[in-house]
Amino acid sequence: MPLSPAELARISALTLAHYQDCAEDFREGTRDHDVSQNVAALLAHIQAEPPYRILDFGCGPGRDLRTFAALGHQPVGLDGCPRFVDMARVDSGCEVWLQDFLALDLPSARFDGIFANASLFHVPDQQLPQVLGQLHAALKPGGVLFSSNPRGDNQEGWNGPRYGAYHDLAHWRARLEAAGFVELEHYYRPAGLPREQQPWLASVWRRR
Repeated sequence: MPLSPAELARISALTLAHYQDCAEDFREGTRDHDVSQNVAALLAHIQAEPPYRILDFGCGPGRDLRTFAALGHQPVGLDGCPRFVDMARVDSGCEVWLQDFLALDLPSARFDGIFANASLFHVPDQQLPQVLGQLHAALKPGGVLFSSNPRGDNQEGWNGPRYGAYHDLAHWRARLEAAGFVELEHYYRPAGLPREQQPWLASVWRRR
């Protein structure tokens, strides 16, 4: 059964409340996560002249905003958690937008790349076409979207206080292609481990 507007609002509210409540612990717990492979995957496929305009979609406390800025690019953050937005602004010095993933208001054709690291899995599957369409429109023609999500068997629901949707490659590929993206590459993380020990599916896409 489709999720009602009230159910979608509850999903957003409770998931964001969880991050709001544990923002400091989340920042400390993820501060040293190595996502350099993911950053490099996005940057390698952007064909514009640097510095690149990059949207860090679900930027959290701002770790990756600092990375992109240190590399000389022009990142903008976006998150639905007010405490994360405040942290990211202070820690990175970048512009950061407070926006719910299910109520986006993005500029058209603004970005060379979008970095959606561990964020899009919070979007219920029925809303994914809408959100992907908005990200597609926010990219410049030929712009690049990177995503990394915990993979699964196309099930979704509550994981403790957070809502998540867990896609396999075939379903994720179908959603992205339907939204007007062309696949550039995909891989599983962490690198160098057997597939059953690689819970993350990373993929890179170009706006058609």
